[in-house]
Order: sequence, then structure tokens, then C-alpha cells
Amino acid sequence: MTRTLLILVYFLFASLAFAQKTSVSATEMQQLYDEVKTPYKYGLVMVTEDDSKKMDCPTVFRKGKNWYMTYLQYDGRGYETWLAESKDLLHWENKGRLLSFSADTTLWDAHQKAGYNALQDTEWGGSYELKTYQNKYWMSYIGGNGRGYEAGDLSIGMAYTTKNPTQVHEWQRFSKPLFTAKDPDTRWWENRKLFKSSVIEDRQKLTGHRFVMYYNANGDSAKNNLKTRWFERIGMAVSDDMEHWQRFEPEPVLQHPVGITGDAVLQKIKDTWVMFYFGAFWKDHKAKGFNRFAASKDLVHWTDWTGPNLIEPSEPYDALYAHKSFVLKHQGVVYHFYCAVNKKDQRGIAVATSKDVGKSEKEFAKE
Repeated sequence: MTRTLLILVYFLFASLAFAQKTSVSATEMQQLYDEVKTPYKYGLVMVTEDDSKKMDCPTVFRKGKNWYMTYLQYDGRGYETWLAESKDLLHWENKGRLLSFSADTTLWDAHQKAGYNALQDTEWGGSYELKTYQNKYWMSYIGGNGRGYEAGDLSIGMAYTTKNPTQVHEWQRFSKPLFTAKDPDTRWWENRKLFKSSVIEDRQKLTGHRFVMYYNANGDSAKNNLKTRWFERIGMAVSDDMEHWQRFEPEPVLQHPVGITGDAVLQKIKDTWVMFYFGAFWKDHKAKGFNRFAASKDLVHWTDWTGPNLIEPSEPYDALYAHKSFVLKHQGVVYHFYCAVNKKDQRGIAVATSKDVGKSEKEFAKE
């Protein structure tokens, strides 16, 4: 009995020590919120020329003195990936396509190519440059062969280029997806559609691997209950060469009981990883679409922020949804880029800041 009791006590203390090592304290979470919050909405920075198109999912990076944004554009057929340029993070000029619709409509990704830059410098307030691996720049993307808004099977693909990522050109793509909802090892929460992915380099190999991917998906949960099949959760995958990937852990790393938890984008603030993500249609939550964050010491176990939303609808241009974030800090100012959707379902890119930088004059197209 004494020996058994000692073993139980040992495992109890070991469990407590592990929890303390992997969890982020309430004090740290409050400090992170105070660091990243952006109470000043500057307004729209990118809009389409007419209502036949919609913009979505900004990813912002820097090269030299200028800033660049990859974003998605939907035109009724599906998603393409575009590039824009800025000198000050507030005024943007569209440059052109990086991932375009395919002329060969039999390809698995012919009608959907929604890209997200990979291997970016994740240091908070750092360079925000894109890093290369094997002399290539990388971009994971949602691919699909269905026409329409996120229609048909959606899978995760990988694109790359050896050229300058700030110049408009078509990126090369692997001929097959990395992950599909029909893979033999697909998990219960991802066996319908796969969505946005973010790929970082983990030099410490906290997961045992060099590269880590976070992505959201939905699946046939609750015994194929039609009310829960569209719920999205965030899970992980890992790789050592950017080409061969494997799913990591059977359960999601971040989820909520109802609605969407998705579109993770990571930054490292001192010794803590921060995952910016969006929520939508949560129970007892007034806002339909909003941005939040979670924090981790090991990239696997995440402490969810339980305080106010980072961004939520409050202006006419984002009255329906204010979601899908990309957050960075430059010269002491935090910029929170997000997808703004008004009540007419016009969709563009907006930004909020930690300091008052004025108001944008850009507006959605008038009827």
C-alpha cells in the first residue's frame, strides 16, 4: 500500500509539473492581451472594384523597405491567390495573381487555390520576412475542383517558387494534395473539408519535427449529426522536409463546443507562442465572426484567452463579420489585418491598430 501510494503521489506531482510547464498563466495571458490589442479601427485598406468579387484572408510579409500582402479573391468560380504592395501598411496597391485558376479543369485544384505564405519570420516585432528552405519559398493552400464558394472537396496542397516572392508570377504546385478528407488516417473532425493552413519552422523541434502546420477542418462529429457537421476545429501536422507530412495527435489542439474555430496564424512573443484565430457562431456570443488568440509554451498545448475579443463587428464596413486575422508589430505599432464583411455581404481587407493612425477613406463599391 505504501509503495502504491508513493507511486500515485509521484505521478500526481509529475502531472502538476507538466501542466505548469505547458500552461500559460492568467497573468501572462492578460499581458499578452495588453500587448496585442488594437482598439483603433483604421478601416478598409483593400476592396474589390465591384460586388462580383470578394477579398479574404490577408497574409502580410516584408521584403526590403516595402510590405506585401497575399490575399484571396473569390469571383463566383472559386478562390485565387493575389499579391498587393504597400510602403506604410495602410495604403495598398494590387499587383496580380500568384495562384490562378487552371485551364485544365480536370486537375484536383482547378477551381480553388487559396494560398497562405509559409516559413515567415515569426518573431513579434521582427523582420516578417519569408524564409527559404532548399532555396525555395513556400505556400500552403486550399485546393479543390468544385465551382463555387468553398464548394466540393477541399484539400491542402503545397506551392513553391525559386523566384522573388514580391514579383507577380505563377507559383509551382505539387501535383497531388498533402492532405485530403478521404485519407486513410483522417481524423473524426476533418473528414469533410479541410481549410486554411499555416506552416512555421520550429527550430527547437518542440514537436520532434522541423516544420509544423496548423489547419482547420470540419467532420462528421456527433454521429453524423447534420447540425454539427460544419463545425470547424484546429489540428496539427508535422514534416521534416516540407514535402512529406504526417498528421500529429488524434484530437484538435483548439476547438469550441459550437461553431467555427479556425485560421490559425502564429507569432512568438518572447518565450510564448501566440495563435491568432477566428471564432464564429459560438453559443452565447453576440458577434457572429470575431478574432481571438490562444498561447502556448510547446506548440501543442494551448491556453485559450477568455477575455474580450481582439476584433469584432462595430463599424458599417464590418457589421456582419470581423474575422480571419493577421497581426504584426512594426515600429511600436500593432497592426491587426482582418476580413471585414458588411451586411450586404461585401467583403474586403481592413486593419485596426494599437495607436490612432487616422481613418481610411476607402469604401466598398456603391450600388
